[in-house]
Amino acid sequence: MTSPTATANPLLTPHRRGLLDLPNRIAMAPMTRGRADDTTGVPSEHAVAYYTQRAGAGLLITEGISIHPLGKSGPGIPGLRTDEQVARWREITTAVHDAGGRIFAQLWHVGRMTHPVTLDGTTPTAPSAVPITEAPIFTRDGLLPHVTPRALTLAEIEEVIAAFARGARRAIEAGFDGIEIHGANGYLFQQFLAENTNLRTDRYGGSRENRLRFVLEVVAAVTAEIGADRVGLRISPDNPENQIREADARGTYRALVDALDPLGLAYLHVLERGDYAALADLRPRWTGTLIANHNGPTPVDPATAERLLAAELADVVAFGRLFISNPDLTARIAEGLPLAPPPVADVYGGGARGYVDYPAASGAAG
Repeated sequence: MTSPTATANPLLTPHRRGLLDLPNRIAMAPMTRGRADDTTGVPSEHAVAYYTQRAGAGLLITEGISIHPLGKSGPGIPGLRTDEQVARWREITTAVHDAGGRIFAQLWHVGRMTHPVTLDGTTPTAPSAVPITEAPIFTRDGLLPHVTPRALTLAEIEEVIAAFARGARRAIEAGFDGIEIHGANGYLFQQFLAENTNLRTDRYGGSRENRLRFVLEVVAAVTAEIGADRVGLRISPDNPENQIREADARGTYRALVDALDPLGLAYLHVLERGDYAALADLRPRWTGTLIANHNGPTPVDPATAERLLAAELADVVAFGRLFISNPDLTARIAEGLPLAPPPVADVYGGGARGYVDYPAASGAAG
């Protein structure tokens, strides 16, 4: 799996818009790795090396970071609420910047996609009391059946919105260049957007306008805290992951993008999965930077990424699994070197193994 030379490869051209000043159009997608201390939420000491090894990307986007006590999905998820957590993230951002990189923190609340074992006995919260029934969830006690979540009160929704704003401020204190709101993959934001998980009858449910309200209010709170040009949003229209069913994904996400486009966000990150051709449909409606990603059985590869850029469906392309096994992915693409296959073990949890021990390619610069 190789790619053309640097002089011919659009992935290696700079991208500059607003505060984004990227040396190339390769982003590292946010990927859960599960290696933080499960008690303190402090990222692993190996996380400094993990992110620094991959600083050749035009933009690094971290794994999902929990910003609320009930927003944690499972074991080893890092936080961004305490001074101790901020201090470790500052070590990471400093090392990435020293290596010439740029890094955004992905802020995360999973809603119903967690378990009382993970939340120290507390019932998960969600827009409505709709459980997942198809598959168990991983906890520190192993795989367990999902429980029925408790519907958030209006006061609790306000607190979650405030938690995202606090998390954004903490991220800037930790030295991040900006933040990405995780609005995809069937987690809390998509639970508000989807008709099957949002059965509310108040101002956050029912009509499309009401189902968009939570997303838009979080974006407003976060941009007021740190500025719109430091805020990205990730969405995954029509993504059935985590038992989500969106009856009218096209209508929902067109309305969402139309509401967001005038705000001047740093970027929109579109993960395309499902029958809806979200990139082709939403690209004309989004005038800012668009990052494209695809969550399918095979990872995004350089040839696919180049086609997305050539078709003007994206300004930047996010690579996920290949960045785990190819820490020097950008250099390999630049020099046309073979890519190591995606990882098959040691992806989640553990220590250095499968995390920071993937070698650089022989001859790869950087």
